Amino acid sequence: MYIRKSLLLYLVCICLQQTNLSAQTGKPLQLGSNRELFVDQYLIEKLNNVTQHLYTPRSEGTVLKFDNPWEGNFSGYSTIIKDGTQFRLYYRGVREAKGDGNETEVTCYAESSDGINWKKPNLGIYTINGTTDNNVVLAHAAPATHNFSPFLDRNPNAKATERFKALGGTDRTGLFAFVSADGIHWKKIQDSAVYKTGVFDSQNVSFWSESEQQYVCYFRTWSDGGFTQYKGFRSVSRTTSKDFINWTAPVKMTFGDTPLDHLYTNQTSPYFRAPHIYLSICARFMPKRQVLTDEQAKALNVNPGYFKDCSDAVFMSTRGGSVYDRTFMQSFIRPEIGLENWVSRSNYPVLNVVQTSPTELSVYVNESYAQPTAHIKRYSLRLDGFASLKGDFKGGEVITKPFVFKGKELEINYATSAAGYVKIEILDAKGRPLPGYTVNDAQEIIGNEIKRIVLWNGKEDVSSLEGKPVKLKIYLKDADLYSLKFN
Repeated sequence: MYIRKSLLLYLVCICLQQTNLSAQTGKPLQLGSNRELFVDQYLIEKLNNVTQHLYTPRSEGTVLKFDNPWEGNFSGYSTIIKDGTQFRLYYRGVREAKGDGNETEVTCYAESSDGINWKKPNLGIYTINGTTDNNVVLAHAAPATHNFSPFLDRNPNAKATERFKALGGTDRTGLFAFVSADGIHWKKIQDSAVYKTGVFDSQNVSFWSESEQQYVCYFRTWSDGGFTQYKGFRSVSRTTSKDFINWTAPVKMTFGDTPLDHLYTNQTSPYFRAPHIYLSICARFMPKRQVLTDEQAKALNVNPGYFKDCSDAVFMSTRGGSVYDRTFMQSFIRPEIGLENWVSRSNYPVLNVVQTSPTELSVYVNESYAQPTAHIKRYSLRLDGFASLKGDFKGGEVITKPFVFKGKELEINYATSAAGYVKIEILDAKGRPLPGYTVNDAQEIIGNEIKRIVLWNGKEDVSSLEGKPVKLKIYLKDADLYSLKFN
């Protein structure tokens, strides 16, 4: 344990040294026209009376109950996909716990036009419990139906018949690959597993990475004992592929100089407004941290094997490679009031974040696990509103690392009080204010907007600085800055 922690600390120190060396030598970050969120340390050089603040999503209530006979208490490992104007939801349907990958597990489907009101269509594909009037899109495909996890393939070279892809499987078999043209009718790519080096006893997520130009899979392993042993902490490893069939050797993800948690699901996926940043809203499992008494569990009708632990949702991010950023160790979504929320394997986030209004994004959570009331609940945040640079009433400043951008204007997502403000000064790579873009030239921005163009002396044009190394000095008084982007 001591050796592992020392090695992690050494790697973190090396990364910090490389970052500092880059800053010292003037080697700038390449921002281009990417939207940057303040969920990690990527852009930040110095904070003065400003903090990075993690926000708590607002509970919006139950949106889907696992109440069909082929669904039930142990439904979970859910995925939501926004496909144009339609939302698609996939989840495991199973009523009783009979072991991972058993034949009673099916993959169910629901759809919505707004991400809020959902319906379960009768698809007529499989006969389940004697009827084809059901919402099952995959059955008789164990063990893939245990943790079937689909995605909409953004690869511009993807075939129309393979617009959707998915992985599913357990350690006994490895992960099988599936494809679909419509997200409803699925077929296995090949009879054998496409990837076998892992434990896989969780939801194993994959996607096409626009920034890396390859398929990426984040899958379950454990922290100790190689890639295939149940030893240590539940953790995450990564593999990549150019064709979704042939995958690279696994690489263990690291978490910086932070204590290890049991990460039951990792739910890593590109954020749709900044696809070079992968957000991980994952389930933190706390084994043997029991809240309910035997009597309380019996009164709730919780399965006897599923109430002696508890769990919540935590927030991580990564920009590719083998390192997760854990700037925020605290809970992202706490279990809500009610003992039904404090059972084993509840509060597990659904894969993916989606936009549900011009100003709102939604995350979804599986709750009341192992109970007849098992369901999915929706939570909301403002767009980009996972975390912010927060200045208090006294005011503070942020200085960014040197970077090169592409664009003619600077857009910010921000909020202030009536007495607060945001002001932005542009510096050269050595930290000297640039004429025409000093704090005295900068507009004092007041309000609460998803998109605001920054002005200096009434003008937004920054095209003369395009391609040149610059820094930003951001002044915040009783204000939050959620993201910025050059257009």
